[in-house]
Amino acid sequence: MAKTRPGKKDVDSYTIKGTNKVVKAGDCVLMRPGEPDKPPYVARVEKIEADVRNNVKVRVRWYYRPEESMGGRRQFHGAKELFLSDHYDSQSAHTIEGKCVVHSFKNYTKLENVGTEDYFCRFEYKASNGGFTPDRVAVYCKCEMPYNPDDLMVQCEECKDWFHPSCVDMTIEQAKKLEHFRCSDCPPEADGKRSMNSLPAPSKETKVESKRRKR
Repeated sequence: MAKTRPGKKDVDSYTIKGTNKVVKAGDCVLMRPGEPDKPPYVARVEKIEADVRNNVKVRVRWYYRPEESMGGRRQFHGAKELFLSDHYDSQSAHTIEGKCVVHSFKNYTKLENVGTEDYFCRFEYKASNGGFTPDRVAVYCKCEMPYNPDDLMVQCEECKDWFHPSCVDMTIEQAKKLEHFRCSDCPPEADGKRSMNSLPAPSKETKVESKRRKR
């Protein structure tokens, strides 16, 4: 953690202007963007400090949205997905608009209701070269795509792999009504029930790369 500069003092918390919401180090916040038509920036507060005039600044570590990364948004990225970057900055606390929660990928998939202030993160992102950590991720279905928590998937009760309805010639409405499902590679035998809860980790993986978009 950076040392406090002369004339500055560390403070334990900051109350967002016009609200009763208290921000502390470790909290995730929504910060006012430079352009009014853009969504708020998301950051994790690393440190809060004030000067002799009680002007409060926060040192933050930025989250990037997929479209802000070198590779851009891809099919498997969720609508509320963020990347924890290695980009740190110091900002006026007055630019904080609210608080939010950035869940782990596993915890996000268990949410019964996703609120406007709920996000998730499964990758760290190196802004200088577009690298991801981890650089490999499990893939599912015939299309061999990483899991997008916004997409409905059905699980084969035999091989336990997960499939997008469209990849197995099924509509979403049909998938929601299923009692049992077996993929075309598995014989239609013993009974079982389809699940849409937690995903197992299959042996198939793909490397996550940041492909620069052509201009």
